[in-house]
Amino acid sequence: METYLSFVAFAAVLAVAPGPDSLLTLRASVVGGRRRGLLTALGITVAGTIQGVLAATGLGAVLAHSEPVFLAVRWAGVAYLTWLGLSALRDALRRDGSVWAVGGTGRTTSARTALRQGFVCNITNPKVLAFNLAVLPQFVDGDQGLPTLLAYALTLVAIGAVFLVVLVRVASRAAVRLTRPSVRRGVDGSTGVIMLGFATALAVEA
Repeated sequence: METYLSFVAFAAVLAVAPGPDSLLTLRASVVGGRRRGLLTALGITVAGTIQGVLAATGLGAVLAHSEPVFLAVRWAGVAYLTWLGLSALRDALRRDGSVWAVGGTGRTTSARTALRQGFVCNITNPKVLAFNLAVLPQFVDGDQGLPTLLAYALTLVAIGAVFLVVLVRVASRAAVRLTRPSVRRGVDGSTGVIMLGFATALAVEA
């Protein structure tokens, strides 16, 4: 029990660390409202669950040690983060102040698009799978079996999801006060630059 509580504390610290998932959710909430933010967070959570299950069942280790597959996922992540970053910068440069045009226009972007953006952002990030593979063995003994590994992996996902929901609520409330096009362009511009930074860091490690 003590080990599990230590893991929960560790997962909570990890959840609040900034990364592509939280940044994408923040932008979705500020420029698209609570519904878009929650749908983006749901897509991220579904992808995180898949990565956690892969790590717990051992399939993730096979994929991680298959260099062609791992590199393919890495470069897919680089490409997707680059696309998100450039799309955000494009929105920031629009003179009419319109926002969130990735996959649509303004708030009319479909629920499917929001889910897809969250899902792809997480599933193409090889660091998520690599992190699961590196961390879970530190807290779970090899003889504890699949159910325990799954419980730890899904705990990590659940805590991350809770943080994203809190982030959505805070950001969507703030969005009511951030109606000026100049402010929202600033959100888009900052998001674009940071996303491109994440893409560059991932590419350099490849």
